[in-house]
Amino acid sequence: MKKFIPYRALTLARKEIFQYLYAPAFYGAAVFFLMLSSIWLFFFQQYFLRDQATLRPYFDLFPVAFIFVIPVITMKSWAEERKTGTVELLLTMPFTEWDLVLGKFFSALCMLAVMLILTIPLPLSLLSLGSFDAGSIFCEYLGVFLLCASATALGLLLSCLSKSQGGAFLGTAVILMAVMLINNITLAFDFPQWLAQGINFFSLTFHFDSFSKGLIDSRDIAFFVLSTALFLFINTRVILFRKWR
Repeated sequence: MKKFIPYRALTLARKEIFQYLYAPAFYGAAVFFLMLSSIWLFFFQQYFLRDQATLRPYFDLFPVAFIFVIPVITMKSWAEERKTGTVELLLTMPFTEWDLVLGKFFSALCMLAVMLILTIPLPLSLLSLGSFDAGSIFCEYLGVFLLCASATALGLLLSCLSKSQGGAFLGTAVILMAVMLINNITLAFDFPQWLAQGINFFSLTFHFDSFSKGLIDSRDIAFFVLSTALFLFINTRVILFRKWR
């Protein structure tokens, strides 16, 4: 019986990272994300006219931007392996299902972390213009990273269920749009409190909201961690099912 060994997942992750670095899609997604977030802040939100030392309008766009960015990062991970037939080769190698899933997860999350790092110069350039709360900015970045982890795990699962990159992109974008924006339904309609809480529970944006306010809620951290683990676990079960089918 194969045993899970962490370094094997990291080895696979390194291989996947190099593939991302040679893929034009990653650079296109990064440029799109950075340009969209900057244009949103300075043009649509008219940041300088607000005269407020807060970056919340900047981070509020991130969940929406991830609806288009994360599918680009995750669509190729499993769907391309199935299309080219290399997934069968991977399954014959001395890797466990967790090795494969975590390898792809760490690589995709690493590339998204690079995108987030590239956004740091913008807040740094604004620090001299006002008295910003460093703790709030840290909370916002922490929330974005946890949001990325959960959404990436979901995107990889949907890629594993898809037969093509196009199907993986479209399916991930639609599902992410639903889980990101479903909490807006409770704002538009007067639902009973129990129903509104039930709907909000499945919304990634709802659980990110406390971080965007500079607050760290252990319940939201638990949600992101557990949802990430759940999506990764289901991904391993899908691979195991196909392996023995």
